[in-house]
Amino acid sequence: MTMMTPQPLDQQEDEEMLVPHSDLVEGPQPLVEGPQPMEVASADNAGTVENQASDEPQASRFTWTIENFSRLNMKKLYSDVFVVGGYKWRVLIFPKGNNVDYLSMYLDVADSSSLPYGWSRYAQFSLAVVNQINSKYTMKKDTQHQFNQRESDWGFTSFMPLSELYDPNKGYLVNDTCVVEADVAVRKVIDYWTYDSKKETGYVGLKNQGATCYMNSLLQTLYHIPYFRKAVYHMPTTENDNPTGSIPLALQSLFYKLQYHDTSVATKELTKSFGWDTYDSFMQHDVQELNRVLCEKLEDKMKGTVVEGTIQKLFEGHHMNYIECINVDFKSTRKESFYDLQLDVKGCKDVYASFDKYVEVERLEGDNKYHAEEHGLQDAKKGVLFIDFPPVLQLQLKRFEYDFMRDTMVKINDRYEFPLELDLDRDNGKYLSPEADRSVRNLYMLHSVLVHSGGVHGGHYYAFIRPTLSDQWYKFDDERVTKEDVKRALEEQYGGEEELPQTNPGYNNTPFKFTKYSNAYMLVYIRVSDKDKIICDVDEKDIAEHLRIRLKKEQEEKEDKRRYKAQAHLYTIIKVARDEDLREQIGKDIYFDLVDHDKVRNFRIQKQMPFNLFKEEVAKEFGIPVQFQRFWIWAKRQNHTYRPNRPLTPQEEAQTVGALREVSNKAHNAELKLFLEVEYGLDLHPVPPPEKNKEDILLFFKLYDPEKEELRYVGRLFVKSSGKPIELIAKLNEMAGFTPDEEIELFEEIKFEPSVMCERLDKRASFRFSQIEDGDIICFQKQPPPEGEETVRFPDVPSFLEYVKNRQIVHFRALERPKEDDFCLELAKNHTYDDVVEKVAQRLGLDDPSKIRLTPHNCYSQQPKPNPIKYRSVDHLLDMLVHYNQISDILYYEVLDIPLPELQCLKTLKVAFHHATKDEAVILNIRLPKQSTVGDVLNEIKTKVELSHPSAELRLLEVFYHKIYKIFPLHEKIENINDQYWTLRAEEIPEEEKNLGPNDRLIHVYHFTKETAQNQQVQNFGEPFFLVIHEGETLADVKARIQKKLQVPDEEFSKWKFAFLSLGRPEYLEDSDIVSSRFQRRDVYGAWEQYLGLEHSDTTPKRAYAASQNRHTFEKPVKIYN
Repeated sequence: MTMMTPQPLDQQEDEEMLVPHSDLVEGPQPLVEGPQPMEVASADNAGTVENQASDEPQASRFTWTIENFSRLNMKKLYSDVFVVGGYKWRVLIFPKGNNVDYLSMYLDVADSSSLPYGWSRYAQFSLAVVNQINSKYTMKKDTQHQFNQRESDWGFTSFMPLSELYDPNKGYLVNDTCVVEADVAVRKVIDYWTYDSKKETGYVGLKNQGATCYMNSLLQTLYHIPYFRKAVYHMPTTENDNPTGSIPLALQSLFYKLQYHDTSVATKELTKSFGWDTYDSFMQHDVQELNRVLCEKLEDKMKGTVVEGTIQKLFEGHHMNYIECINVDFKSTRKESFYDLQLDVKGCKDVYASFDKYVEVERLEGDNKYHAEEHGLQDAKKGVLFIDFPPVLQLQLKRFEYDFMRDTMVKINDRYEFPLELDLDRDNGKYLSPEADRSVRNLYMLHSVLVHSGGVHGGHYYAFIRPTLSDQWYKFDDERVTKEDVKRALEEQYGGEEELPQTNPGYNNTPFKFTKYSNAYMLVYIRVSDKDKIICDVDEKDIAEHLRIRLKKEQEEKEDKRRYKAQAHLYTIIKVARDEDLREQIGKDIYFDLVDHDKVRNFRIQKQMPFNLFKEEVAKEFGIPVQFQRFWIWAKRQNHTYRPNRPLTPQEEAQTVGALREVSNKAHNAELKLFLEVEYGLDLHPVPPPEKNKEDILLFFKLYDPEKEELRYVGRLFVKSSGKPIELIAKLNEMAGFTPDEEIELFEEIKFEPSVMCERLDKRASFRFSQIEDGDIICFQKQPPPEGEETVRFPDVPSFLEYVKNRQIVHFRALERPKEDDFCLELAKNHTYDDVVEKVAQRLGLDDPSKIRLTPHNCYSQQPKPNPIKYRSVDHLLDMLVHYNQISDILYYEVLDIPLPELQCLKTLKVAFHHATKDEAVILNIRLPKQSTVGDVLNEIKTKVELSHPSAELRLLEVFYHKIYKIFPLHEKIENINDQYWTLRAEEIPEEEKNLGPNDRLIHVYHFTKETAQNQQVQNFGEPFFLVIHEGETLADVKARIQKKLQVPDEEFSKWKFAFLSLGRPEYLEDSDIVSSRFQRRDVYGAWEQYLGLEHSDTTPKRAYAASQNRHTFEKPVKIYN
């Protein structure tokens, strides 16, 4: 199973999309809409190296130099063709973006149109735009993909912002030349379809039902803990239980099938027993949560049974949290149980390093002293030690973490090792608490490795398991089980980078490095001393008899179904519609045509049976003797209606059912649709059907009641084609229950697709003149009142049918509350844009409908689409509801403060205003015409905020990840300014900056901290700012000015360190150093890459967001004003 959700990569994990290129703005693959997991359980998409690779890859690098880049005026451009692994490839770019403000770039199978049907190939690749000034800034992204007919190209719609690419100072375009590099590694693919898991390995897989890949790997892991499986079998269930309503029975059934069936097993019963019956519910769980929920449920269900306590026995361990004072005799401890342990991956090289970190002692001192009851505040040490470990140890590796800097989840693909044998008694039991039982040997063997391949928004899950703890490993990948060696299960799941050598010697012979997106995220270890107890025998006698009987019966039913399918070609399905069906359905289930054939009685008849014999079957079923039956064949007319066309001839009735089907149905879809005409005498007993010649026409009649808004079937009549409707009036009045002389109006129902056509029938013209034929439908009603005097909504048949055809209930939701319906309106699909907003405004009691803005619904993500509907940009309601081939019934609304047409001419920018002396940053929404300039924005801000003095001048900055990237020129147009990804900051220009001396420098000053000891990476935080430095000024002078500017207390400021940073490397400064000498006047790659860094701890997240006395301006609180 593979997610079609793109895997975000590299530094833009939250923003980047991997997609097949498309000229559409939206498509079922998330081009614009954000992640929409659409899992596809097909082999030819399985985007994992392990799943497909059968031999070593072939790799090569292709370099494409594109001249006159900024003058390219085509939408897309292909590179020359290059060959890797015997396959032809090329790079596809959209120089001005594929409907986005980013360079779009894809790898394309060059000869896809001429390849044989069903082709597929797998490649790992990276695409790069080379930085020709400093290769460190080369923009490179890598991924992997299974290319096929449907997805013959794959890559990045948002590769890099066009603003960066086209900025001549950035180094991506030099002399208007752009250099693109593609590193491609190709692996050969195993034939997926002919593989038999049971035959090859003795095990079977689990079917994927759409969004359950993470569940399958966990279920296989639990199943292969035999003690657990045995306990599940011994849970009491009865033959009256229903698997979809009983977790124990569903799990017993699943485990039984995994043990005894020859083909892959479905999980639908089990997920239903969890109460997961919607797509949504699958998306809300991850493996760890599922593991806990499942174990808690089973623990609960096992209470009071012979297997009570099994879950605790297997999985439960205990640790002790302690706080111990250093200077007084006081210790506080708390014992806690765990079923699994969460281990840090980031900053840890292996499992042991994670355990070291887990038991690391934290010092509580300074501001953070511990309140030790009667001893008051004390220096103390705090930590965790283990009292006991469980027989089955489940380790969850924290591969997914929340990145506060970027306000998003990221996946950590760092290398992280785990051993085959794990010794938790090492170093004299340093992980154990004093009361731990030292006689228990905590030596563990690795049993299973659960793997995630992909990015944070989706991917693929599978498991490596050695069921008996032998040397033989198996990979359980949904339906497919394969034998694997220990290297594949262990080392290849450590993560980190994979190095592939180049196959063509010579030019640029450096190895390719690809991030490994496949890596372990959960490990299961079994304690060696408990191995024999846990890896026990489980056989038929462990399985309740009622379960064996039930599952055998299920198997037999499955076999019957299979046989039924296998013999389908020998049978014809005959669907017989009768008057009773028309009466039952018209006006309830259907309004147009005569019957829904899926709801009439159907017969499964051998094709060899003569039709006359079939009539005997009908006689038995309906109690209508053969001589009173007359069958009509249905026909699809050119206008897409479906009507009885003619009676079967005696010659046709003498044929076999199979031969008849061929005559009537050119589509060969093994179905024969018939209408059974039965005439009744006065005594209501069947009588032989009347003779029918060419002059006779069979008509069907529907009656409409405008008062009740009701349409119903009242019967059928034979008429002469030379006859006139007026001659039928008395008969129709009788059928309707009216008086014989009631004035009635007749209409012919002609068609309803794509629009309704229902015309008044001239009562005095002959049926032949009106072109009436067999199977036609006449609707009639009492004479409608003259126009203008109607007291009903739909006075005649055409208006009622028009209403029925177009009516649409729409659920409206407020955009800020997208999960809950606010109100429903009955509208018509052909309502115009104005009709719809008018109805909504009316419902909300709003005078001006143009202040309503609507947003359509995305049927896949069940979310609002990102872009609202522009004023009068759609013709009809139906256009608002259509999403690809689906029609939604949800719209989102907003009530604007100004009319939408006006708003569309405006640009709204979110600007954070930083006051010169106050601590608070004020968030402003500035709304101005799109042609306005930055100067206009600043003038608007002046009217909304309090300035330090009336003549204060303002500037607008672009701040990104705590660095200042740009001061906007006053004349720049705001139309292209993006406030989605960067923060726009407005601030007063300090006086000292306005009067710069010839030798003064304006430098960037940023706060930073260093990450863990391992990588020492610089992390910026807080608010960056500018500072004027004077020639000859020492660091001591500059520090004094910074302390005053930021109002930092002496005690805290004394802990700060100061460094000159260039390209991310700190060079620490002494108080006597001359600061200006570091900041040379030469142009650097970007001003933000050379700055004065203030190193101190980032305390921001820990502080409450309220203005306090000791708050410094480097961590301003935020208030939002709109």
